[in-house]
Amino acid sequence: MGVIFNEEAAAVLLPQGNMEAFDFYYHQYHQPVYANIIKIVQLPHAAEDILQDVFLAFWENRARLSGQASIGGWLFVVSYNKSVSFLKKKLKEATVLLEDPALVDRLMEAPVVDEQFYQKQLELLEQAVCTLPERKQKVFRLCRFEGKSVEETAQILGISVNSVRDYLKQSSRLLKHYVRNEYASDLALAGVLILTLSLH
Repeated sequence: MGVIFNEEAAAVLLPQGNMEAFDFYYHQYHQPVYANIIKIVQLPHAAEDILQDVFLAFWENRARLSGQASIGGWLFVVSYNKSVSFLKKKLKEATVLLEDPALVDRLMEAPVVDEQFYQKQLELLEQAVCTLPERKQKVFRLCRFEGKSVEETAQILGISVNSVRDYLKQSSRLLKHYVRNEYASDLALAGVLILTLSLH
């Protein structure tokens, strides 16, 4: 990895077009991002293509990401939206059948997204996660945004694996309650949160 030893160093060099910084982020996040995508599209070849598209967008937006509080959150939001766009296209082509007719309607109503919409979703996601108690918030960020396993998270925080699982379940319940109360009328924005809660 050359001079890139941690995320702080990568954050400084990425906006300068440093490929080692990009490689650092790809190595750090490609597995959890792929897991997010495959959860939605359920097609490995399509998921690989979307994964590459997500990291291409990451590279193209590297200057704007300077100082971004959560690279993992940004990648999560972009991968969600690109996956939904893929499903919308497939639905139009009538090549993908979904069990939930209501989901088809909701996906087709989702707006075309851009960088501003990504940022709005990321802000919503951060706002919701910040409502969690500190320990639950740490567990949630490590498992969901940083792609850590339950075992790795337990080791980092010095707690048991069962505690990590319990914190994730409790966090999901709290966030679902938050989404229902605060953003039930805005499905396009709330969708990324709903996906977050259903992963893993």
